[in-house]
Formats: sequence, C-alpha cells, structure tokens
Amino acid sequence: MEIEGNTNVASQRFGAGSVEAFGPQLGRFVVATMDVPWELTRDRLGGQPAAVVAVESMEVDVLERQLATLPDCDTIVGIGGGQAIDLAKYFAWRKGRRLVSIPTILSVDAFVTPAAGVRRNHQVEYVGEASPDPLVIDYDLLRTAPADLNIAGVGDLLSIHTASYDWCLAENAGRSEYPFSQQAVDGARKILADVMAQAAEVRSCSDAGLQAIVDGYMRLNTICLPRKHYRVEEGSEHYLFYELEERLGRPFIHGYIVGLGIYLMSRLQENAPDEITAFMDEVGLRYQPVDMQIRRDDLVSSLKNLRSFVELRPHLWHTVINERTITPGWIERTLEDLQF
Repeated sequence: MEIEGNTNVASQRFGAGSVEAFGPQLGRFVVATMDVPWELTRDRLGGQPAAVVAVESMEVDVLERQLATLPDCDTIVGIGGGQAIDLAKYFAWRKGRRLVSIPTILSVDAFVTPAAGVRRNHQVEYVGEASPDPLVIDYDLLRTAPADLNIAGVGDLLSIHTASYDWCLAENAGRSEYPFSQQAVDGARKILADVMAQAAEVRSCSDAGLQAIVDGYMRLNTICLPRKHYRVEEGSEHYLFYELEERLGRPFIHGYIVGLGIYLMSRLQENAPDEITAFMDEVGLRYQPVDMQIRRDDLVSSLKNLRSFVELRPHLWHTVINERTITPGWIERTLEDLQF
C-alpha cells in the first residue's frame, strides 16, 4: 500500500527474508534486544555488532547507565518487541545515531512511533524522537514468534474505537486539549474498519495480515504526527493500563493490556462493546486478566481508583473516566464474563 504523509519511517525493507545478510550494510552497529529475538535474528542478520545490549528495565536511570557504556557506532539496531525497539530509539536519540528497527513481534506500535516509552518510578513517559532508516519487516522472522504476540499488534489499532470516542466526548464537554478534528477521527476510524475487514488474515498471521497491522500503524502516523498528538488512538483504555502497571509494578504485553482496557472502557462508554469484543475474540487477541496474571481484586482496586489516578495527572487527557462514575455495581456486572 502506498501511504501518503509522514509515516515516521525514513525507508523500508518489507517482505519475506528482508533481514537476511543486512548486517554488513549497517557500518559499525550496536544491537538493542533481548535473548530470544537476538538468538532468532543474529545468524540471519549477519555482521558483527560492536555490542549487544539487553533490555534490563525501561526505567530512565537504567537506560542512562547502559547509554554510558555504549561503544562508538554508526547505527543503533533494535531487534525484538516494544521494549527492545524503545531501547534502541532512546539510544539513537540520545547519541544522534541512525536507527534501524527490526521488530520480531508486532505486539505494540513502537517500531513506527518517534518517541521512546520509558518509565520514571514505574510511570510511563514518552521521550525523544527517532525514525527508523530502514524499518525492516520480515514476515518469515515475525512468524518465528508465537502467533499470539503478532495478533497483539492490533491492540493499538483497536484502541481507536475507545480513544476516538473519548476525544469526541471531550470536545462535546468543552474539554478537548487540542483543536478537534472530525477529519482525524474519521480517518482513524477508516483505519480501524480496514483492519477489522482483515480479521481472517490477522488471525492466521499471513503476509497480508502482518502487513495490515504495519500499514495501519503507518497510516495512523500520517494523522497523528502533523497534529503532534495521538488523541485518536490513546485514551481511557490506555489509562487503565497505566494504572495497573504502576499498581502492580510490572510490564505487560502491550496489546493484551490495551485489549483489556478496550473491553472495559467500551462498556463504560456504552460504545458498541459487543462489536469490538467480538472482533478481539475472532482474531484471538488475548485480553483476559488470566492471560496477564491479573487478579480480580487488583483489577477491582484499579477500577475504583481510576478516576483519582487520572485526575492527579493533569497531563492525561479528558476521557470517559472523568465523565462517568465507576460504581461497585458496574464493576461487578462488567467483570462477570472476564476470566481470572
């Protein structure tokens, strides 16, 4: 698909086998990764990195310690999922070096977004700016990962369903933090509809299904980057994730936890919850609390605290959480069909 506008992808290598023997073209390079993706990729990539840096934590003090030990290089190569790519983006931004992104799973949109998702005391922050040059999408490499982790990639596209609703709600309440754009909302919802039309391909992780996820993210950038915000894609569903991550002090597979947020917040919004849940079930997105080892008591506590959590963080946008009271009765009814 030819995509017009700023996708934040400076160049691309898409297709089966696209990572093969690419290493020698990278100059002196450092790899940011984890054990499993590096094991799967290093022989395909070729070349000898100046260093291989493993993700330890996305806390800024840890990142700065690792940054101080990096050897001189031309290129930072991120290989893996969201945290590995974010680590590479952080290094590339701080060192002013070329970034190459090689996702081995599509569980989060980090491989196309410019900012790195870091943590300060377990609180999410987005910092810096980096564009992959190139973004390498190797279908064969992606399919070495469990299918669940690639299917999780639809999470940050399905969040358009709840986030766009939140922006419309904020505009109607006179609380939108940005100039409202119906064109942006309509464009984002078109991306969502196009991805939902590819349900069978996404579920099977075919070339077409994997590319549909990647294209969806790149198209989303053409809407969001000119406006300098991701209002159409990030809202109440992400805020539940932020609260739970801070509460439990551990990371989650991004698409899974965003899926849980979509399940819950679409019900709070009364925004076609059955339709979006049916699609998550159809493609096999794992959003149940049991999939993330989230106990019922912890989720109940998170929901009860959610409004206080967002109101104490003025940088979080106005959403349904600010508008509708989450009562004990609503929690009881809404959690009935979830699995713990």
